[in-house]
Amino acid sequence: MVDNLQGRDTPKIKVAFICVHNSCRSQIAEALGKKLVGDVFEIFSAGTELKDHINPDAVRVMKQMHHIDMEQSQFNKLLSDIPEPDVAIFMGCNVSCPTYRPTI
Repeated sequence: MVDNLQGRDTPKIKVAFICVHNSCRSQIAEALGKKLVGDVFEIFSAGTELKDHINPDAVRVMKQMHHIDMEQSQFNKLLSDIPEPDVAIFMGCNVSCPTYRPTI
């Protein structure tokens, strides 16, 4: 990304969507984030625990509605598997209610 004021390269802000199992909501948020604002932000999702696969209903809906095949472009990840985010958005289910916490 180029900082238009300074004319220099600046790193993208890292945004992470965090859920317990990283199998549905956080995966959907990652896919949509990459599609809609991936040119501005570096988008990740992760969980505090893992399921062995992405939720099949989430995969189906994303294919039907947004033409995104999450099984081809994403996988389940733990928090330790992603870079430290600048912004963390927690998505419920024993993590906390949806909110954001800037880490910068």
